[in-house]
Amino acid sequence: MPEQPIHYRIFDCWRFAAALLVMAYHYLFFAPGTDAPAATDFLHRLLPLLDMFFMISGFLIMTLYAGRMNTVGDYGRFLRRRLARLYPLHVLTLLFFAAVAAAGAGGILSLHDPQRWTFRDVPLHLLAIHAWGTTDHLSFNYPSWSVSAEIFCYLLFPVVVVVARLGGTRALIALLLAWVALLEVLSRAGVFPSGHWTNADTLGAYRAFADFTAGAVAACLVARRAFPVRSHLPGLLSLALALAMMIAQGPVYPILALLFLAILLVGLSETARPRSTAVLAPLMVLTRVSFGIYILHSIPEIVFLSFGWRRVLEPAGSVGFYTWLLVPMLATIGLALLSHRFVEGRLGRLLSGGRKPASPDLRLAGA
Repeated sequence: MPEQPIHYRIFDCWRFAAALLVMAYHYLFFAPGTDAPAATDFLHRLLPLLDMFFMISGFLIMTLYAGRMNTVGDYGRFLRRRLARLYPLHVLTLLFFAAVAAAGAGGILSLHDPQRWTFRDVPLHLLAIHAWGTTDHLSFNYPSWSVSAEIFCYLLFPVVVVVARLGGTRALIALLLAWVALLEVLSRAGVFPSGHWTNADTLGAYRAFADFTAGAVAACLVARRAFPVRSHLPGLLSLALALAMMIAQGPVYPILALLFLAILLVGLSETARPRSTAVLAPLMVLTRVSFGIYILHSIPEIVFLSFGWRRVLEPAGSVGFYTWLLVPMLATIGLALLSHRFVEGRLGRLLSGGRKPASPDLRLAGA
């Protein structure tokens, strides 16, 4: 029988849920009274889910591309396809926020937090290096630091491949431990404005590479079937335990270890039973726009919350916040679907030389 394609649909669902939680976290800052601090504090405890994003990325990139990375040309094609996936939406959102900044500078809009709207940061965003330590503050589209961090990981991906080929999984684990040790030294030296590398954003590229490498380690262990796992339950339980520890504000390293274990166990179970997640297939029309939800949700935030809610509806008292909250959330999902359907694919093909850009869910059925 022909080998069944592996879709890793559970990972897609996790990324979709994490994108929704990030969106909710930012939107709840606009809640009235004491609701906002309580809600945002709770969701802030789930911050390590961003590390799961990067771990899954490392897992999928390693699984799909490591075997294809043999020449400089292969690396160039890899970079082109991955940039074609991320860069168009990043630039489009930047243009929107730059237009808002211009309206503020022209006196058309009244903008708070001048650091967010400084035009000197535009080149850093265009080059996607704003999470490399080139600035000490977030500006324009806050979530876009992760795009910069992801591109940093792509640039270093050949290092991961070479280490894995020369020394195997053990060498890759050694690379991961050495990188984390370096991040710990830098954290103790006060390099990270946030205090510790595990919650860095303006220096998030270095945090992301640790997660990305951990995902690559998991991919190597899955590829060699390190141990047999057929049920998805162990991986789901590992994720549930990680979430419980986040909510309880437990130590970060056990949480990251549990997220790694969840990815490893689900990777093993899905490769063992590729058809086992077919029931999730109808959800893929939504899960494939997780990146769009994550990177675009600040636009409805500006339109429907910063202006619509704060400046019109809240003073008028005409509608409750949680009723209105559905509007920006549904608008974000709709915008992400439209972007995926009509914008990202077309611009991605232009950047990738007419080829279809890399699939956002990295399905292993010829993606």
